[in-house]
Amino acid sequence: FYKIDTKIIQQETFRRYVRTALENVPKEWINRTHLKTFGIPFLDVSIREIHFPRITVDAKKVIEEMTYRTSPYWKRIKFDELAGQQIILKGIKKSIDDEKVLVLLDEKQLSEKLLASLSFTLTDAQQKVWSEVKTDLQNGYPTHRLIQGDVGCGKTVIAGMALALALGSGVQAAIMAPSEILANQLFTQFEKWFTPLGIKIIFLSGGLSAKKKIKAIEEIKSGETVVVVGTHALIQKEVRFPNLGLSIIDEQHRFGIEQRALLREDCPHILGMSATPIPRSLAMTFLADLNISTVTGSPPNRKTIVTKLVSAGRKDEILERIKVFIRNGGQAFWVCPMINETTDSTRALNALVSTEGWLKENLPYSISVLHGKMTSEEKLRSMTEFRDKKTRVLLATTVIEVGVDVPEAGLIIIENSERFGLAQLHQLRGRVGRGETEATCILLYEEGLTEEAKMRLKILYETCDGFKIAKRDLEIRGPGEILGTRQAGDVELEFSDLTNDVELVKTVVKFVNKIYDGDKDGEQFYKSPYAPAFVLLRERWKSRKFLLEGT
Repeated sequence: FYKIDTKIIQQETFRRYVRTALENVPKEWINRTHLKTFGIPFLDVSIREIHFPRITVDAKKVIEEMTYRTSPYWKRIKFDELAGQQIILKGIKKSIDDEKVLVLLDEKQLSEKLLASLSFTLTDAQQKVWSEVKTDLQNGYPTHRLIQGDVGCGKTVIAGMALALALGSGVQAAIMAPSEILANQLFTQFEKWFTPLGIKIIFLSGGLSAKKKIKAIEEIKSGETVVVVGTHALIQKEVRFPNLGLSIIDEQHRFGIEQRALLREDCPHILGMSATPIPRSLAMTFLADLNISTVTGSPPNRKTIVTKLVSAGRKDEILERIKVFIRNGGQAFWVCPMINETTDSTRALNALVSTEGWLKENLPYSISVLHGKMTSEEKLRSMTEFRDKKTRVLLATTVIEVGVDVPEAGLIIIENSERFGLAQLHQLRGRVGRGETEATCILLYEEGLTEEAKMRLKILYETCDGFKIAKRDLEIRGPGEILGTRQAGDVELEFSDLTNDVELVKTVVKFVNKIYDGDKDGEQFYKSPYAPAFVLLRERWKSRKFLLEGT
């Protein structure tokens, strides 16, 4: 229903304009057989009924169906919206798949040498995903794959093997991390793996000194076969890769469609990694232009994490738990809300400084501090001191959310946990449980929680399954928030609900895939009677949001 301001336009005048507009409704594009199969009405009927619903017997039911978009007529509109999105993304994917690019054969067998040198064996899930990635890199077509999995499932080793395969094929390779802390940790890990194999590795980030940055950029420009680990500094204008064969981008799925296309321009093979599982309905819609591999389960050494909900009024009791844990050789994280938002930075920084003073006053142990206002050198120093066990407690903000791996850290306390999102809390919890003993996550909360905050904390308390958490997160926040800032060029869903319309999503995806990939008789898309309709539908939905031309 439209909400109109009767001071600007009278309701009857508005209704007259709507009736006039309905004289030119879009043409039907689905044949009668499919309409019956899908259980949806004609498009023109649906549009007219939504604007001027007929009240026959149960007026309350009709109003509810229209308000909550559950009527057959709304189902039809959702069907077209989902189909339009699928057609656009399927077209992008098809254009990628039709290209011919460099085949990475790993003549030096560096990926196999790396695998043989590891102190652990890949899980079945890791082997399966590595096989998918290796096939992509060696089939002569562009790789555009996202590797997803739960916290600590073992994605980094797959990335390492892909980088080694690229170097073994005589090309440059790069991996871009979302933060300098994670980039440094990846560099340290890859350096341990690659140095014995004779693979040169370079680090590049905005925090480097001018001298080191210039040296790194010159080495990259020389075309020397190297692995480059860095942050977004890798995509600055002055950084030129003359021989780039593979890019691995952490959280790459958070880029919009247009940004993902720009990334493809300079590199034939792109791998993305997601630190959190992506709900299937979200993957089938917004990420339909990507191939997705899932690392299920966790490596055998991952330990159970016990989650406890504790009122902030009991912080003194938590201090005693920390003391016992450290006396037994452990280390602990204490996490405060992040402080790099300009609107709240002063208050948040004051709160962190206050917590630091309180911990130092009450704990007889050294403490490292890590937050977004520190320089790159300060962050690295704090993280290194904690990793080397020179300090026993790391007081940090959410800068440690992704990738930080300190096996001896088996206890994490998250202050003001009600202020964090579900996925964020799950990621922070995943910083522990990487050592030999079971781990504990304590969620401190203030009294007077909202119902939504209670629900989030309850979900975290009840499960450590990232896939279940991701599904609930989708229900609470929606796809735009989960994928990050909505990017210009993305086709957003205005009518469909990925939580309640899961079955409809599956139906539409199956239908569009069948048309594009050919039916049982091998009829290809361009020969299909639906081809003109698909073009029409694609343009209809494309006009709602600017999208890449020529895709």
